[in-house]
Amino acid sequence: MAEILQDVSHDSINRFLLRERYEPKDLFDLLVGNGWVELTGGIVSADDTILEKLYSNPKKMDLLGYYWSSKYSKPILGIPLITLYYSSPNGLRVPINYRIYDKQEGKTKNQYLQEMLQEVLDWGLRPTTFTSDAWYASKANLNLLKDVQMGFLVGVAKNRQVRVGAQQYQRVDNLIISEQGLHVHLKGVGIVKFFCQRFKNGSCRYYLLYAPDPKELAYAGKAEFEHLHTLHWGIECFHRAGKQLCGLQRFRVRLTEAVHTHVFCALRAFVELELQVWHQQIDNWYALQRNLYQEVARQFILEQPLLGSMALT
Repeated sequence: MAEILQDVSHDSINRFLLRERYEPKDLFDLLVGNGWVELTGGIVSADDTILEKLYSNPKKMDLLGYYWSSKYSKPILGIPLITLYYSSPNGLRVPINYRIYDKQEGKTKNQYLQEMLQEVLDWGLRPTTFTSDAWYASKANLNLLKDVQMGFLVGVAKNRQVRVGAQQYQRVDNLIISEQGLHVHLKGVGIVKFFCQRFKNGSCRYYLLYAPDPKELAYAGKAEFEHLHTLHWGIECFHRAGKQLCGLQRFRVRLTEAVHTHVFCALRAFVELELQVWHQQIDNWYALQRNLYQEVARQFILEQPLLGSMALT
């Protein structure tokens, strides 16, 4: 940034990162205060990602450690970021709460999630449905969602214990599940509807759907499942775009305070990018970067004597 903004030095940026104390509530207040999100009726999704620091020294950098990465299929050096991502009824899709995982706090990712959910509810958010992958489908999390009358669609492991009618409990992967779902009793949770996403290789990924209204759950089928599943995919796209477009993991600071400030600024930058899409100023998140690069590439080609003459003929 100091190379681009000639009147801003590298040291001043470092001082800014160390000085400021932004909190997740600041991001939420920005979204609500400007009227960008509707508090009632949206879908809130949870997921985590690793801010990769493959070549950093964990002895010299706060928060850094080895964590499992599905991308590399092994533990890698990085910092986990847990995010709540909100799909507002007006079409805006933005992060509304987050946590940077800190081993010293002695909390699990599920405990962080429960804190984040309770916070956004206390702040006034009233989503209708929660979505996540299997990592956040613990019994405690699901019962918390039921207690606050929130529906959910979550991935589940194939060995979760369920019961059909008066039968004995059995593993999910022993069930025969139609496209419209199957009503079952999930052990420790209650009545839910299971769905199976089948792949070409014959494997299956399992999801469970819950709605506070039993009639709504009874009528929910393939269309409702696919709608919520598609919305949940948005948080995966957000994490990727945050890294590729907003510099989410491109920081060279070591102290906890500076890392927190950088992450907040990167999330704020993503909000601005999403606002441009929402206002139809650009077609998608990547359009701005593509347009900038195309112009730079065009100028470079035209300025080269050989290539420029070839391009103009």
